[in-house]
Amino acid sequence: MGGRRRQRSSEVALAIRGLLQASGEATHSLADRLGVGITDALALDHLLSHRDGLGPTELGHRLGIRSASATTLVDRLEAAGHAERVPHPSDRRRQTVVATGHAYEEVLGALTPLLERVEAAAARLTPEQAEVTAGFLRDVTAAMRDYAAE
Repeated sequence: MGGRRRQRSSEVALAIRGLLQASGEATHSLADRLGVGITDALALDHLLSHRDGLGPTELGHRLGIRSASATTLVDRLEAAGHAERVPHPSDRRRQTVVATGHAYEEVLGALTPLLERVEAAAARLTPEQAEVTAGFLRDVTAAMRDYAAE
């Protein structure tokens, strides 16, 4: 029984590894489709996931780049019409970077073929399978975030 469980676990671990690799490949493809660099595409992903925006320094930390590089990145995203600096909602001395409506439209347009295929795959699951799968993916996501925070 232990060997069978280990084999199933290994299959799941391999599938997750493949998913992570495919995610990286999809991010590179998105960057190509948008005509931006990979760091810009990753920054857009963070900004689109945080409707209230992120501070330039926080964005830099999430991307693993220095403050000066983050400033240059935000300048680039602004020039492309993908982001804008707005006053921080509670501290007027600070700025927040938010994705523009143009960025939402452009990224959604570029991702639509992928999103449709993901939805088609999800539609093949029974409601029970979907619930278990979603819970499992949330657990894996939490594990990855915990690992990143350590």
